[in-house]
Amino acid sequence: MTDGTEAGPRASDPGVETIAGELLDQALAERRALVQLCLYALDRARSSGVVERLEEGLAGIGVTALRPDGERFDPSVHEAGGTVPTDDASLDGLVAETEVVGFADRGRTLRAPVVTVYTTR
Repeated sequence: MTDGTEAGPRASDPGVETIAGELLDQALAERRALVQLCLYALDRARSSGVVERLEEGLAGIGVTALRPDGERFDPSVHEAGGTVPTDDASLDGLVAETEVVGFADRGRTLRAPVVTVYTTR
């Protein structure tokens, strides 16, 4: 006989762990899809205000914009889109401009920035 109160599922029950794991996997997959959708929208946005708002929203969940202007070009993290000649030897090999903004999700590169690099004449 019971008193009318039955214990609900416990977190330690195997079925609950399976459901929790499946829900986590689903949430992470949906997050990835939404981040990709935001990057797609950013590439097509014409308004600087919309771009700014999307980047702020992404930054709020750990996805940061990569604009390496002034940094040393590193082919392992940057994609060279072109070069611009310079007479200033101190600029040789530095990123002159970011052509396409890159993005990282908590330090993991989602898309490398496409950059223009200074080269001495």
